[in-house]
Amino acid sequence: MESYSYLLFLAIILLSTKVLGLASSKVKMPAVVGALLAGLILGPSVLGVVEETEFLTMTSEIGVIILMFMAGLETDLQELKETGLASLVIAVAGVIFPLVGGAAVYMVFFPNDGDALYMLRAIFLGVILTATSVSITVETLREMGKLKGKVGTAILGAAIIDDILGIVVLTVATSFTTPGVSIPVVLLKIVGFFVFLGVVGVFVAYRYFKHLSDAFIEHQHRRTAIYALVFCLLLSFIAEAAFGVADITGAFFAGLILCNIADVKSYVNRKMEILGYMFFSPIFFACVGLKTNLDGMTASLILFCIVLLIVAILTKIVGCGLGAKLTGFNGQDSVRIGVGMISRGEVALIVAQKGAAANLVSPDLFPAVVLVVIVTTLITPILLKIVMADKNEKTA
Repeated sequence: MESYSYLLFLAIILLSTKVLGLASSKVKMPAVVGALLAGLILGPSVLGVVEETEFLTMTSEIGVIILMFMAGLETDLQELKETGLASLVIAVAGVIFPLVGGAAVYMVFFPNDGDALYMLRAIFLGVILTATSVSITVETLREMGKLKGKVGTAILGAAIIDDILGIVVLTVATSFTTPGVSIPVVLLKIVGFFVFLGVVGVFVAYRYFKHLSDAFIEHQHRRTAIYALVFCLLLSFIAEAAFGVADITGAFFAGLILCNIADVKSYVNRKMEILGYMFFSPIFFACVGLKTNLDGMTASLILFCIVLLIVAILTKIVGCGLGAKLTGFNGQDSVRIGVGMISRGEVALIVAQKGAAANLVSPDLFPAVVLVVIVTTLITPILLKIVMADKNEKTA
């Protein structure tokens, strides 16, 4: 009977994440918050009724890959071209400031005790803070009718570039966890991965899927979704196994390669959304909650969490706001852009989980990081509605 417990765990996870996700939506909060809370409640922090098993861990990893594949698919390359230099400057500042701020907080609270990975752990905490989940901002701006304005366009473009930069930084940081690693070798592998993407991804895969798109009939629709998922999984495997690059990087760029083929993008995205929504995504978010044991939150860790939260908020507002100011936005719009980039959401959770797997985020710190991610996700729509309150602003 014990060998079938995974079926019970799956049923409990899927039901609880759905119920609490609906409850979150009712109070105008993202469903992901409810899914995280479900994992917290089911895990060791509260009820302890669901154990994190190898099966759940591997299923959760597939959930991460699908989420990142969808993030790549949903990227609007045309939007990137339109926002251009402004989005790039905002994104770079939105990576540098949180990266430095997060590393500084770690070094202040945890002095080096001879740990060989000390600097890497400090840097990785900053890497987590570089992430931006723009989905919360998009929904808030859409509700207010501001999505198509210059501020909304700048935020969307910067968030896309921000994620790409964050994934590259994540890849570099996790590569150094291998004993005896050489910096030139790591950089050479990363360059090799992008060369591989250019040759195989763009010149082979893109052309093949473009051919399928040009000859679409009903049965080809169905096989296209399968082929796209196979492409995503293969690229994830090759990234990790051949180049030492995080599998989620491969998944993201698999989506990015296909995002400019309209028919393929829309159809595959619908299928992936169903696959993720029905099964894999709830398990991923619940497993993040299961990993989070709040019993270990001491007074010093709570203080660390509060300081990290303040730094997480201010570094995005100051960094992205400064980047916006340098590219011609006025002071008010610069603050709006900075606030719009605060939410870390599922992107930061994915990075944090990767850090935990690579032993760069300790089990003691993991709950604090998750709480910071949750609070930034909750607070962004509130702050955004405050700073966007000017009813007279014209939208483009």
